[in-house]
Amino acid sequence: MNVFASRFSATGYASELRKAREISGDEDVSDVMWGSEGFGNLAKEIPTFAIPSVPDPAAFLRLHTDDHADPSCRIKIKHGTTTLAFRYKGGVIVAVDSRATAGSYVASGTVKKVIEINPYLLGTMAGGAADCQYWETFLGIECRLHELRNRERISVAAASKFLSNLVYSYKGMGLSMGTMICGWDKTGPTIFYVDSDGTRLKGDLFSVGSGSTFAYGVLDQGYHWDLTDEEALELGRRSIYAAGHRDAFSGNTINLYHVQEDGWKFIGNYDVSEMHYNGPGGKGGYGYDIRVEGRTSANPPS
Repeated sequence: MNVFASRFSATGYASELRKAREISGDEDVSDVMWGSEGFGNLAKEIPTFAIPSVPDPAAFLRLHTDDHADPSCRIKIKHGTTTLAFRYKGGVIVAVDSRATAGSYVASGTVKKVIEINPYLLGTMAGGAADCQYWETFLGIECRLHELRNRERISVAAASKFLSNLVYSYKGMGLSMGTMICGWDKTGPTIFYVDSDGTRLKGDLFSVGSGSTFAYGVLDQGYHWDLTDEEALELGRRSIYAAGHRDAFSGNTINLYHVQEDGWKFIGNYDVSEMHYNGPGGKGGYGYDIRVEGRTSANPPS
């Protein structure tokens, strides 16, 4: 039925493709013309991918990759990262580390884990790097199309809902994503957590990744709504430092962003080792040795 409808449709991708072939006289007209070669079938509006030729791809994937159910499975997918975002009266703070790991191997120390969806929206990256980069870049395309169609910016809620619905249609197919969609819209600063199962949660504070427990320890003791901009930036930076210092799968550098009413701003990149010994601007390190230097049992820290 779908084949019949697309064949005689007067609108849509199939119609445009037929017209292009008629005008050019060339049967070899493809997605390349629309600049969509690198994004599957974006010219068709709904991306589609080739599925393995097995009866149940999801079950096949679980059989070979689920090391919780089967420790002897052939492929053990291990992830490690630390990302966080929180909102307060002055906007949204987004902070991430920059280490990418492949099991126990540090594959890169300069990964950009904040994806700039548009001038008012940011997405974070945890899980599979390719999955997050692809789908959040696709989300950016859809946000721009929404803006052109409706003559207004897409809300953070709508953008996160679109992403949630999109990845839910591939549930069980092996996607690995734990992302936060952060921005400022008509309702003010907003954060939604979206993962590859289609889960979508609104909140004030999230941290995702193997180092999130360390980051939460710092965030929970320092977070409140009435933070100043300086306090909020310091809290985000110190939280990622704690994760980078304690979690083997996080570290290298800290990337810090601030989302305000007029859009997001990149604050800076900070080396975790530099933060440990010297702190931001050389004003004093975060490390334990720095805090107790020169102290003894007779002269304990106050």
